[in-house]
Amino acid sequence: MFPSNHQFSGQPRALAVVETTTTSIQVDLNEASLVSRDEVQNGGFSEAKSIMESSEKLQDDLRTLGMKIKQHEDSLKLLRNQKNKLDDTILDMQVKLGKYHSSSSPVVNKDESHLQSEHETTEQILRHEKSAAGILCQLKAHHGSQASHLTLTKDVLGVVATLGKVDDENLSRIFSEYLGVQTMLAVVCNTFEGVKALEAFNQDGCIDKTSGLHGLAASIGRSLGGRFIVICLENLRPYAGDFVAEDRQRRLDLLKPRLPNGECPPGFLGFAVNMINVDSSNLSFVTASGEGLRETLFYNLFSHLQVYQTRAEMFRALPCISEGAVSLDGGMIRSNGVFSLGSREEVDVRFPKTSTMLEELESYSETEKQMIEMRWQKEKLEEDIKRELALLNTAKFNFERKKQDFVKFLAQSSTYATQFQAGRR
Repeated sequence: MFPSNHQFSGQPRALAVVETTTTSIQVDLNEASLVSRDEVQNGGFSEAKSIMESSEKLQDDLRTLGMKIKQHEDSLKLLRNQKNKLDDTILDMQVKLGKYHSSSSPVVNKDESHLQSEHETTEQILRHEKSAAGILCQLKAHHGSQASHLTLTKDVLGVVATLGKVDDENLSRIFSEYLGVQTMLAVVCNTFEGVKALEAFNQDGCIDKTSGLHGLAASIGRSLGGRFIVICLENLRPYAGDFVAEDRQRRLDLLKPRLPNGECPPGFLGFAVNMINVDSSNLSFVTASGEGLRETLFYNLFSHLQVYQTRAEMFRALPCISEGAVSLDGGMIRSNGVFSLGSREEVDVRFPKTSTMLEELESYSETEKQMIEMRWQKEKLEEDIKRELALLNTAKFNFERKKQDFVKFLAQSSTYATQFQAGRR
């Protein structure tokens, strides 16, 4: 029998073990002792001391395992972030290489004679003699740079077909077909005042054929027939997101499509709005509110239109397509559930081609080398993620096992304390 001045508490204080999450493991150290510290200090027994030491050791083990879990989770989060950034970089490189390989007859030398020039695009517009675009182009051909200073045309930036360029014939054909000839011939004005200057009405509400574009057409022996589209930049809703960093063309930083497994759909080449090259003379243009041609005109024409290598790849990516898609072999999805089938329509007004791709041919081999290196880094990261995940699962398993040991210890200690109290009575 133990001396009467050393007694165990009849109701031992329970150790509070907060149910762990993968990021926070807390063990209440203040309520750990099944035996009062005072009793131990006042000449306690070996049994009481053993219980207290075992309790503290189990708590230390749980705390250590909890810290390991947190460390592995932090490492796993960092590795996954690095992999996601690497995926985006690889995709950007694939898009860059894809634009080169997208042409059905890639250029292998410096001969640019087959590329459609701005002059050829202007000739195509001039064939539409009764269009507003044709009349404006004829005015520019006759008066040169002075045409832009006329009151009627000083607010006109140009015609849609002349304000952007593309890298190859396939893109020119598919983009022109997607927009249609009327949109390709649309006149682009900066402000609504410029729109009003193009057409006036008499007191009867009829078009005044002696003013605006109608009067200009008559002055050069032409007539303006039918309707024509005019796009007013200041009235468009511009793109409101971020831009690709350090990109001279100020391409839009659009969220790339992802399959359920997190991968980019095979065959995805990019967004049409970013495949339009804005001529250097127009890159500096901004509206009164500070937006350029890409985030106003071309964003409203193409929005999030996706471009794929083939029709089959485009159809397989349907779950990722929200605002239409086109493929280089003629596939076209106007919007969700709206497909354009049948033979391709040859639009006779197309975007001119840029020679930028020819000037960058030398960099493609370097890009391919970089992509091989990036893919190797990705594989290494994936192995690191697997290893870190295995370590995390092991730490969680050990924690759960140690927690069960602690729960059993609490139960045994409680039984011992109850028996001790009963024995003293």
